[in-house]
Amino acid sequence: MAVVLSDRIYTVEDYMKLDDGQRYELIGGNLIMVPSPSTNHQRITGKIYRLLSDFAEKKQLGEVFDAPMDVVLDNQVIQPDILYISKDKSSIIGELNIQGAPDLVVEVLSPSTATYDRKKKSRLYFKHGVKEYWLVDPDVKFVDVYVAGEKEWLWIGAFDQEDVLTTALLPGLEISLAEVFKGLK
Repeated sequence: MAVVLSDRIYTVEDYMKLDDGQRYELIGGNLIMVPSPSTNHQRITGKIYRLLSDFAEKKQLGEVFDAPMDVVLDNQVIQPDILYISKDKSSIIGELNIQGAPDLVVEVLSPSTATYDRKKKSRLYFKHGVKEYWLVDPDVKFVDVYVAGEKEWLWIGAFDQEDVLTTALLPGLEISLAEVFKGLK
């Protein structure tokens, strides 16, 4: 379970002053301590980041960032595992953080953050205009893909090691999930 510091309402300004060596997210005025990820989490994140980043750079479509990277959405600060920002939205990339919704967010689930990723962060991403959201579950080796609908996320499907992941946001990108999940312990 994630450690939530709820002794008071925290602001983005409070968050930016933190300097205790810990990683946090700011959701609903609460500071949520983000634990270090597992090795499987890092393996998956590294593979997806590299594939997305190499493709976006080669095709000059935009930029890909991985955690820790603060994304400021109004009075919330979150650190998605991976995020893609199209060239058209590059103005949201600041010197210290991202000031607005990325086009694509990828979260790799872990026991301590899965509830936040599936519910609170998912709602924030949708509300602020993220176009596509991938939830990667290392335990069952599945990726759930959601795209923004008119009033809520539309579930596109669950993809496993037999599938190749694509997205309209990066035309031509093909991610073999067999490769992504290969070597997990």
